[in-house]
Amino acid sequence: MYDCIVVGGGIAGLQAAIQLGRYRHRVLVIDKGRGRSTLCRSYHNVLGWPDGVSGQELRHLGRTHAERLGVEFRRDEVVAAARNGRGFQIALADGGGAVHTETLLAATGVLDRFPPLPGLEERLGISVYVCPDCDGYEVGGKRTVVMGSGDTGAGMALALRYWTDRIIYVNHERQAVGSGHADKLKEADIPHVEAEIAEVLGGPDVRFDGVRLSDGRTIEGERGFIAFGGNEVHTGWTVALGIERLENRHIVTDPRTKMTNVPGVWAAGDIGVHSEQVTIAMGEGSQAAIWIHKELLKRKTNTAVFV
Repeated sequence: MYDCIVVGGGIAGLQAAIQLGRYRHRVLVIDKGRGRSTLCRSYHNVLGWPDGVSGQELRHLGRTHAERLGVEFRRDEVVAAARNGRGFQIALADGGGAVHTETLLAATGVLDRFPPLPGLEERLGISVYVCPDCDGYEVGGKRTVVMGSGDTGAGMALALRYWTDRIIYVNHERQAVGSGHADKLKEADIPHVEAEIAEVLGGPDVRFDGVRLSDGRTIEGERGFIAFGGNEVHTGWTVALGIERLENRHIVTDPRTKMTNVPGVWAAGDIGVHSEQVTIAMGEGSQAAIWIHKELLKRKTNTAVFV
């Protein structure tokens, strides 16, 4: 029986695990090894990393830190969770089986949807970006190609107009762009191309040079952005617990404690209702861990914990 199982080894989950390890709780982090933080080659807006830091490096440092504090790690995928007495039983995918815990932190995050275009994934976070709040700064004054779908891509192109007036939008999936967005693109002087992308172009240094379309045309650029919509929120495994979720599958939590509507279950990071930022995920991981500790202390001493 673990004191806490953290489901998800991304930024929120690792920060929570470090905090819980410092409380000397018995903690297990279960992670399937792929998520937003494994894909981003460089975060540019994190305190202490003015030259950027990759998601993989942050994860490596976070896991090393947590393991020094006695936190255990398991490479697996959680497929379901259910209450078991005063704790929870966590069902695992690889080889079946289950593990048990007194408390539970859901930190399984969100994964951006994008097509498997040659040359795209290796440039994410370096010369092709996802979040305008994180990396709009990086395209300042540069010719930027927005690769996207329908209104989602059009909205991204319009948002980036704050940073540069050299934008072209390629509607790769040829989904309809509503008249409202189409009018705004025209007003902002943003060209709108309806064509499939065959390849993302660039050199071995993972710079971005533009895209080659399926009809053979080339669109040159210095930076890229993706906006395809339909991002996957990984909360399906929590359904059996009765956790409150919005229509978009994000989990609702108490803003002070990050606890869900189910006693003993917390949520932190991108699966919550907030701006999706690495630094916010770190804060929420710590915030949830502090309140998990209070709950565990209350259970062990059978007394109220005053704050």
